[in-house]
Amino acid sequence: MIRWVLALLATLMAVHGAPPPSHAAQTLTRPDAETSALVAEVRARFTVHGKPVPPGIFWEFGDGDLADAGNIWVTVNVAAATGSNVYFDDIAHDKNWFSQKPQSPRPHAGEEISYAFQGATANGLLVVVTCYDGGGSGRFYNMHILDLAPARAIDADGKPYWQINLTMLRTVALGDRWNGDIKIAGNAITIVTTRSGPTDDSGRRRTMTVTAERP
Repeated sequence: MIRWVLALLATLMAVHGAPPPSHAAQTLTRPDAETSALVAEVRARFTVHGKPVPPGIFWEFGDGDLADAGNIWVTVNVAAATGSNVYFDDIAHDKNWFSQKPQSPRPHAGEEISYAFQGATANGLLVVVTCYDGGGSGRFYNMHILDLAPARAIDADGKPYWQINLTMLRTVALGDRWNGDIKIAGNAITIVTTRSGPTDDSGRRRTMTVTAERP
């Protein structure tokens, strides 16, 4: 009986053809050339189609949240964020620093968030130094280590596509009104601090080495 049913199904499929696969069934196995090129661009220059990644994403990563310890939001689709309405505020560029300062009545109005992209480690992780200015005298610096990877997703029409996800792996607090230098060698990140806070006028150089690694 089972053989007869299977034979009948095979006959019907041969006559009428197999049903078209759903969008969800059309799984993506590996990133296409365009996606791979975009990942390479972000990793090399921290830009998306030539546009700087919006500094505002670091508010979501917690740079402007001084009340909580640790990151709450840890991943952003950087391809969707760049050029979006959420981060439409003008991006200022000064040397290697990019900054955004929303105007009222926008969220974070009067605050400023900035970043300087330091480069990528040998294992492909990204290093970014950020500065948060809440409008007072403090300017709070962090160094972030981020992962970048394409991720499969389904769009509103049910079609598979590739997101470009930027994920926070580690944050190193540098301090209020920090000054110093960041150097990358292989997977080692050397932080040279010459000023660790508003009362530190010693000029003494302190060195700390952090290893960039995935959990």
